[in-house]
This record gives sequence, structure tokens and C-alpha cells, in this order.
Amino acid sequence: MSRNDAAPGTRNPAPSRLRRLLSLLYVQCLIGVLAGAAVGWLWPSFGAELKPLGDGFIALVRMMIAPVIFCTVVHGIASVGNARAVGRVGVKALIYFEVLTTVAMVIGLVVVNVVQPGSGLHVDPSTLSTKGLPPEAATSHESLAAFVLSTIPDTLLSALTGHEILPVLLVSVLFGFGLNAAGEAGTGITQSIQRLSKVLFTLIRWIMWLAPIGAFGSMAFTIGNYGLDTLRHLFLLVGSFWLTALFFVLVVLGTVMRVNGLRLLPFLRYIKEELLIVLGTSSSEPVLPRLMAKLQHAGASKTVVGITLPAGYSFNLDGTAIYLTMGSVFLAQALGIDLSLTQQLSMLAVMLLTSKGAAGVTGSGFISLAATLSAVPHVPVAALALIFGIDRFMSEARALTSVVGNSVATLAVAKWEGQLDEERAKAVLRGDLAFTAAPEGDDTSASQPALDAGAKPQAADPEAAAGRDREPVPAAG
Repeated sequence: MSRNDAAPGTRNPAPSRLRRLLSLLYVQCLIGVLAGAAVGWLWPSFGAELKPLGDGFIALVRMMIAPVIFCTVVHGIASVGNARAVGRVGVKALIYFEVLTTVAMVIGLVVVNVVQPGSGLHVDPSTLSTKGLPPEAATSHESLAAFVLSTIPDTLLSALTGHEILPVLLVSVLFGFGLNAAGEAGTGITQSIQRLSKVLFTLIRWIMWLAPIGAFGSMAFTIGNYGLDTLRHLFLLVGSFWLTALFFVLVVLGTVMRVNGLRLLPFLRYIKEELLIVLGTSSSEPVLPRLMAKLQHAGASKTVVGITLPAGYSFNLDGTAIYLTMGSVFLAQALGIDLSLTQQLSMLAVMLLTSKGAAGVTGSGFISLAATLSAVPHVPVAALALIFGIDRFMSEARALTSVVGNSVATLAVAKWEGQLDEERAKAVLRGDLAFTAAPEGDDTSASQPALDAGAKPQAADPEAAAGRDREPVPAAG
């Protein structure tokens, strides 16, 4: 009998519960966050020097974002082959983004006017200076026309080597339509892109095991550089912002999920690893590739995921939207500037533009706030110095809210478009179909109804169904 054969009547010992817990990525990320906070608190100077750990992890994931978006969008569009249908998805996503972003801003505006965290500070504007602020905060910001032109890359390939998401999305959409229009000539390229996506997701799986180290370094830097005591100075602003973001997620996004026949809390459990990575790194970019894979696994079509989720990273930053209204009115209150309702609404209109195009990286919300203040005459840009020291403690809430908001938006648009397998989504959220870290480059859209403009979703073809790569939804009982 070999050593691996169990004796009759005996069973191999199951792994201990602790070992099973420690093998989970989200548990490792949580340990990394707590350990980083402890190191930053106990040894501040050493903790501040650990920033390269977090920056390195973010850089590793960021280098994969452009090719992952390219492969996902191109293959999704080339497989669908309906320009009107793809355009319809984009229009519906933009309508959803505008509505939810406006709702987020209005909620933030109401809360900051009720709580009034800046009242009573009586800061003298003449004592403020832009010295010490990031260079981007003190410079002029691009107009709407310049923003639109910036989405067009210099060359077809330069979009894949840059750091902006929108140029990648533009090139991917055009290339996908080009492959479809090429007919038989584009079939081989489409299949090659599908195979390439499998390789990319394998690399993503390897990189994600470094997430606990990245979370450890980022949290150690945050606490070591700013200190826990920083929170006490403007606790009311930080606390009210976190509670407002939590209210938006649980009530507004929870309602959106309910309307679409799903529940928010099981979905939050489903993406808990990604949320902990965002919490540790204060950035939503590192989780974009895994979110795309998880949303496809949950039943959303590849086309809807490939268009809606990356676009949401620029057009649907719900956390940043709340931050802009609360931050700008807080600064006005701190300076003793009495903003009328008309002035606040005019600032809100400007924020609907300045909140767009900001990537989900650390500090982008602060730069968007600077763009807002530079576009309206009510509050001086130098007032940003009042909240610069604690901005990092609000960046986690901004990123977390935006990640959940974009994920919910993708499911909502998929349901709206008839491209969501509801039974599969419910089974996944129940835990019946667990997501594994296996390569997700396969054609998960095969089981989704075709995007045919003006047509109702049709049942999947039985012969095509036989070739599906996804697990079937288990039968009830």
C-alpha cells in the first residue's frame, strides 16, 4: 500500500480550519491591512518607507489593465457583430451613470448642509496657500473639449501603452467592429485574442497573490506618514463622509440590486477579496481585471461587462461624486462663505463634468475637487490645504463606493439589456457556483442571448449550449 492510500475504515485528515482560512485571499489581505496599520503606528518612519510595496503591486496590475480591456471588449464586440446593439449598451450605461452620479452628489450636498462639519472653524483665507499641494491641484484644468480630445490616442498602439482607460476603450470598440466587418479574415484574429485573454488572466491570477503585500505596504505608509491622530482634527468630516458613502451603497445601490432581482449583501460577500484589496491600496484599479472576470462568472455577458465596467471607472465614480459636494461645501463653511442654494447647484453642475475622466487611483478625487474649485469663483483653491492632510483617509471610502457602484451598474445594464443570466447570478451569489482563480479568458458570453437590436432575448441554441465552458446552474433541491 502506498503512503497516500488510506487504510480501510480510515479517512485522510481534513485541513484545519485555520489553514483553510489562511489560504483565502481576502483573509490574507485583511491580515496585510491590519499588519500594515500596526507597523505604521508603532514604527512610523519605517512604515512610511514601505510605500514602494503598495506602489509596485498597483503598477503590476496597471500594466495588465489595457490588454485585458482590449481583449475583453474586442472579443465581445467581434462575437456580437451588431453596432446598434453595442451602441445601445453604451448609451444605457451613460444614462445610468449620469443618474446615479447626480443622486450621489445630491445626497452628499444634503448631508454636508445638515451636519455642517466646517462650521465654526473661522479660517482666514489670507493664511492659506497652495504651497505643499500636489502640482496638479494648483494648475489649470482641461475644458470639456480638451477632455473629449484626450480620449483619442496619438496612435492605435499608444492607447495600450498609456495610463488612461478611455483611449483603450475607444480603440477596443473600433477594433472589435473592424474585425467583425472583416468577416472571415477577422475570425482567426478574434480566436487569437480569445486565447491571449486566457494568458492574461493567468498572469493576473499570479499577480493577485501579491495583493496582501501591496495592502500591507500601502497601509503602513498611510498610518506612518499621516498618523492615527490626524483623524481627530477633522473627524466629523471623515466620519460623515464614510457614513454617507455607506448609506449610498446600502440604500441606493441596494435598491438598484433589488429592482434587478438580486440582493446587495450576498454580492458584497462575493467581491469581498476585491473590496479588501481596494481598502488596503486606496485604489480601485488593481481589482478591475478580476471584477470583469467575476461579473462574467455571475452571468453578465462579456460585451456588457467589457463596455460598462471600464467606462464606469471614468464616468461613474460615485464615491468621488459624494466627496466633491461634501468637500467643497465643507471648505466654504470653514472659510465662513455662505453659499446660496443657487451657488451650490451651480457647483453641482460643474462637478458633473469634473468628476468624469478621473481614473480610480489614489488622489484622483482630490484632483477632481481642485478642478471644481478652479472652475467656480466661490471657494479659493488654496482652501484645499485644509483637507489635504486627511484626504488619504477618505480615499478608501471613495474607491470602495466607486467599485461597488460600477459593479452594480454592470449588472443593472446587463439586466436592462437582457444580457444577465438571472438564475446563474442568484446561484453564484448563494455560493452554489464558486468563483475560482482559474483563467477566465474563455468565452463566457456563449451562454448569453445575442445582442440583436430590437429583438427579445432568445433561448440558447442546444448545440451551442453543449460547448459552454461555464458550469450549469444546479437544480433546486
